[in-house]
Amino acid sequence: MSKNEITYWTETHSPLYSFVFTLPLFILYELGMLLMSSEDIFMLRNGADVLMRQVLGLFGVYGAYGFSATFMVGFSIAFLRQKKHLKSMAIRGEYLLTMFFESIVYSALLFVLLGFFQTLMMSPASKQLFQQIVLSLGAGIYEEFVFRVVMITGVATLLGFVFQWEKTARYSGGVLIAAGIFSMFHFVGEFGDIFSLNLFMIRFFAGVLLGIVYALRGFGVAAYTHAIYNLSVLTILTTNETSV
Repeated sequence: MSKNEITYWTETHSPLYSFVFTLPLFILYELGMLLMSSEDIFMLRNGADVLMRQVLGLFGVYGAYGFSATFMVGFSIAFLRQKKHLKSMAIRGEYLLTMFFESIVYSALLFVLLGFFQTLMMSPASKQLFQQIVLSLGAGIYEEFVFRVVMITGVATLLGFVFQWEKTARYSGGVLIAAGIFSMFHFVGEFGDIFSLNLFMIRFFAGVLLGIVYALRGFGVAAYTHAIYNLSVLTILTTNETSV
């Protein structure tokens, strides 16, 4: 592997590149929410977004955009801290473009591995197409942040502290536990799906795959992989409905 390749894989795994790379996705999601009616915003925000807003409410952070602001502040801090440790202060456009194509490849792999089951994971009939697109973008940002960044890191740290496991073992445990919670999350609450073991296992498998992407390639690539995958499934479902 050449020095340039090593630099690419190392630098694009950093919070700095994740911050810059996911910024357009974050802005598109928030703009989409802004274009919806005020009555729809609280109902249609991504579930992980709602969960984090409720948690932040315990610390006095309220409002529809409380988590959005906190999310941006957190990533800004990571951005500034990481920037000091990188060899180059510049963000390379070709790296960002390669990360995007990487995400397309991983989302295609996820699509192939899940086969025909992906149609069970989304139901566009209950919402308008625009709302589904916005929620697909939100899943990439907020579900990956909650269930991969926060949960995998948190569980891995806990496993390392309690059992003194090596890094690979504790992160493997973190990926599996986070995937289970990620799957169960979709069955909880007023708008959750009716529990099905098949659907649970499908989402668990998807969570494991996304967890592996996060562990190996960082938050940014995982977020785009999730969002592109959701948009691909939505396109197929919408096309099928139109052709009927």
